[in-house]
Amino acid sequence: MLSLFGVRNQRRNSRPLSVGDMDYLEPKTRKNLLGKLLLLASLVILAIIVISRSSSFTSPSVFSQRQEGVTHVLVTGGAGYIGSHAALRLLKDSYRVTIVDNLSRGNLGAVKVLQGLFPQTGRLQFIYADLGDPAAVEKIFSENAFDAVMHFAAVAYVGESTLYPLKYYHNITSNTLGVLEAMARHKVKKLIYSSTCATYGEPEKMPITEDTPQVPINPYGKAKKMAEDMILDFSKNSDMAVMILRYFNVIGSDPGGRLGEAPRPELREQGRISGACFDAARGFIPGLQVKGTDYKTSDGTCIRDYIDVTDLVDAHVKALQKAQPRKVGIYNVGTGKGRSVKEFVEACKKATGVEIKVDFFPRRPGDYAEVYSDPTKILRDLNWTAQYTNLQDSLQVAWRWQKIHPHGYASY
Repeated sequence: MLSLFGVRNQRRNSRPLSVGDMDYLEPKTRKNLLGKLLLLASLVILAIIVISRSSSFTSPSVFSQRQEGVTHVLVTGGAGYIGSHAALRLLKDSYRVTIVDNLSRGNLGAVKVLQGLFPQTGRLQFIYADLGDPAAVEKIFSENAFDAVMHFAAVAYVGESTLYPLKYYHNITSNTLGVLEAMARHKVKKLIYSSTCATYGEPEKMPITEDTPQVPINPYGKAKKMAEDMILDFSKNSDMAVMILRYFNVIGSDPGGRLGEAPRPELREQGRISGACFDAARGFIPGLQVKGTDYKTSDGTCIRDYIDVTDLVDAHVKALQKAQPRKVGIYNVGTGKGRSVKEFVEACKKATGVEIKVDFFPRRPGDYAEVYSDPTKILRDLNWTAQYTNLQDSLQVAWRWQKIHPHGYASY
């Protein structure tokens, strides 16, 4: 039988152990207890991390919710030359913008410029993704609440398309189908499609109207026409609002000097004539190569309708505003005036102040002699007309950006 002192001593020894009592434990016992406490603390921290990362415990992104009075536009190819200028205009007009681009032709620097201009929450997000990846496209549409899509993303060089036709059919036609299917699944109701005058081929009559037969002569134009046909067939049994803009040769850059054209160095030979003129003016290349001097035109060189990028994106915004459910609008976007390549080169010389060396070569495969638009329909329906029609002025604006950014967006 225990004495009263013994009972009291036993009760004292059986009380809960405090942290201070650990000093009196055997070393082995103390080590085991510390290990259990550390394990418990680790499990608590892990649980907190898992809970914080769980979608059910995080606030939804503003891009995933529709907001009254705010139009959320997906701009595919928004890191590219035209797409970035369109994104800038949309952001200036208070649209919410999501840019999707795989950066194969676009520039991350352009996106960074836009992010710097519009850093506010809910204004702009960039998603690095390839539209040729169905899983990526589905994820983009399932995680964002888009009201409209401006679909610019595409490879877009006539000469390159003759060398790699399958690349063009896949990138333009197949990827457009993927975007269209995702829009249908997720009930996105407006599509502004970036098409081209290359779908017309070499028309017998000038100027080109929207009723001019489409007979493309190169894979680029053919792939774009196939994409148009898919959109038109789908629209027959859909309430989607569709606008197809067939635009002509794009020049110029943001008058504010924030964005410009910066093609990949390896693509310069395939690029626009303005880029080649500027490269020659800066001495990056020995001279300008004019391909084709035997066309049936006034001076033997190709005639094109040069549209300033600022005017072009204005047409896209007006198309977005005017798009109506269950209706398709098709519009040429041009100045209505054709200029020869030789005229263009002379304007570039004046804009840059450089006497550019010009070399003449045989025709480039897939090119056509003369193309310029009749903009009557777009003026009538959308109240749009080109404002920046002075070729030299547009080139001077672009040249200012080129001089400040001789290596494009490399410094961003």
